Amino acid sequence: MTAPVTGRPVRSYGVFIDGAEVQPSEEFIARENPGTKEVVARFTHGGLDQAQAAVAAARRAFDQGDWPNRSGQERAAVLRTLASLIRRDQETLARIDAEESGKPIRLARADVATGIALTEYAAALAVTSHGQVHTNLGEGFTGLVTREPCGVVAMITPWNFPLLLLMQKLPFALAAGCTAVCKPSELTSGSTLEIAKLAAEAGLPSGVFNVVTGPGSTVGHHLAQSGDVDVLSFTGSTAVGRSVVEASAGNLKRLSLELGGKAASVVFPDADLEDAVDGVLFAVLFNQGECCVSGARLLVHQDVADRFVQALVDRVSTLRVGAPLDEDADIGALIHAAHLDKVLASVDAARTEGARVVAGGTRLTSDGLDAGYFMAPTIIDQVSPTSRLFHEEVFGPVLAISRFRTEDEAVELANAVDYGLANSVWSKNIDTALALGRRLRSGTVWVNTTIDGAPQLPGGGVKSSGYGREMGQAGFEEFTEVKTVQIRSGKRTPFFRGGAQ
Repeated sequence: MTAPVTGRPVRSYGVFIDGAEVQPSEEFIARENPGTKEVVARFTHGGLDQAQAAVAAARRAFDQGDWPNRSGQERAAVLRTLASLIRRDQETLARIDAEESGKPIRLARADVATGIALTEYAAALAVTSHGQVHTNLGEGFTGLVTREPCGVVAMITPWNFPLLLLMQKLPFALAAGCTAVCKPSELTSGSTLEIAKLAAEAGLPSGVFNVVTGPGSTVGHHLAQSGDVDVLSFTGSTAVGRSVVEASAGNLKRLSLELGGKAASVVFPDADLEDAVDGVLFAVLFNQGECCVSGARLLVHQDVADRFVQALVDRVSTLRVGAPLDEDADIGALIHAAHLDKVLASVDAARTEGARVVAGGTRLTSDGLDAGYFMAPTIIDQVSPTSRLFHEEVFGPVLAISRFRTEDEAVELANAVDYGLANSVWSKNIDTALALGRRLRSGTVWVNTTIDGAPQLPGGGVKSSGYGREMGQAGFEEFTEVKTVQIRSGKRTPFFRGGAQ
């Protein structure tokens, strides 16, 4: 630990390579709490040397170590122990994520709880994973279809859900028998490094999980370029995702990309409107809107639009914006000053384009919030389907409202954006719900709920939201290779006629 700042110790981390933490270099990245501007952590400013060392450690652990060859039962035992250690330290981990990302502490606790559930589910997959045997191919012909670990996995994770998004990847890769290198966001690396220590404590062999902190331009770029990395799993913006694809083009590694989104909440007149109001606000304000599946657009039927919008405005005025460790906060701080400015600029642009701001739209500086990067939850009505706010990802607590008259129009509006990560439908008519579930072009569709899920259910996108899946059986299979073994028994029938003995 370093000297305290305003009475609080500053967490100090090195990189984690080959089973040990390498202490911080003289060059480090300081991280401030977005809600208070206090420095809470510092991370090693890793570079090419550390990235190369981490990949080499993972490569050795896969090629020469025993982790890929351990039984599923043995790998599951380590994962279950890891889950129990995360449970033991869950309050510490939640506090780290809250302080570094700006999210309310109760949201951070939920992230940790979900991470535990994901790890336990991945342990079950390690035990139950199996191949196929084909015995109906003809006499003396047997086919085996096996799943093997794909090798070294690189993981690049963002700042909005530091622990949760790591745990949507890591336990599944470990369950499959892979080794891994993670580059967390340089803003929120604390919980990832803590997980690395807990994994070692749980019995994970040295080199199986490595963490290198630092900028994406060096560390992340090397992971994408490296021929010793077999699979790269990336979560982040669509723009950075494209650069990952370009950097990896020379080695043709497999990619799994979860990128940006512009999800719609589609509200029909037959919905439970009280539930829909709560759900629509949750969809857009969850994690301050800094969420790839954020319900940033509301498509509401013309027949109920005016009263529904008023209900949203009335309800949003009761929500509490507070510092990350405020137990009663509904909404926390945005990640940093530049991002707050960007979100505010999107609101100004919407005004210029003729939309009407009916709630919020400003930075909050009163009631003790002046020290941090807080924004009032914002509702903008009369948003044109041709506007930037309708199409571009804002990644903040900003709801853009448009209206529709028919089911076809609702589908057209929902699908009009480049993204396809998630959408929500609010209707008590099962025909409407099923029809939209089929017609909406997104990897996930929620009906009468939003930002919901379970470890068994995969998530991922289409269109500019990326490809590949996380969680569920599909998420596990992302880290496996399918191999076909074909066996002929008995005497071979000669193919060549000449020269037969």
